[in-house]
Amino acid sequence: MDDPRLTTRPAPAHSAPSLARISLLPWGLFLVALAAAAFFAWKWWQPDDLGDPLATSLVAFEKQDKLTVFSAELAPVVSSNDSRLFGLVNAKQVAVIPARVDYTINLAQVGRDRLTWNAQAQTLSVRLPPLTVSRPNLDEARAQYLRDGIWISRDAQDKLTRDNTRLAEAQAVQQAANPVLLNLARQAAKEAIAQNLAIPLQVAGYGKAKVEVTFDTK
Repeated sequence: MDDPRLTTRPAPAHSAPSLARISLLPWGLFLVALAAAAFFAWKWWQPDDLGDPLATSLVAFEKQDKLTVFSAELAPVVSSNDSRLFGLVNAKQVAVIPARVDYTINLAQVGRDRLTWNAQAQTLSVRLPPLTVSRPNLDEARAQYLRDGIWISRDAQDKLTRDNTRLAEAQAVQQAANPVLLNLARQAAKEAIAQNLAIPLQVAGYGKAKVEVTFDTK
């Protein structure tokens, strides 16, 4: 319903534009203030430029010099013989000596030259140096021995044990170089490196980043 005050006291025709300008003025000021607030909020909250993904990955590598990616439990079976008194006294010892070997990656060798970043595909390619296989750690406390001989002196027994220890270490080195174990170690290394690098990249702002890991080819 019309306001009776407007019908009883009509305003002059030339005042209509002035009233329109006056009524729009508060809205104009509000929009300007809103735009200014939005601009400053954007400047304040806008994300920083994403860091260098290669530098981010290198920092992750610097936290650990060597990374053990795989361990294998081996059980070399060896035997040795001992002969004394011109072959009159003979002895034989068969030993099963558990051994452990570790497969590691020397991360100190991984520099920027081994990293490649594909910005379009959001993919980080990493080329690793060859695996390093540790010296076998023999657990002689769990070793099992089977001795055969009419009479085995203390010296003969010590010699048989030393010979079997040496043979077991050499055999463990050969077993550790088995292609099946090496492939398992490489696969474990790829998964470990990819996981260690994916998290820092996501924190740095590359949420969709993928990591592809390969090894040096001979």
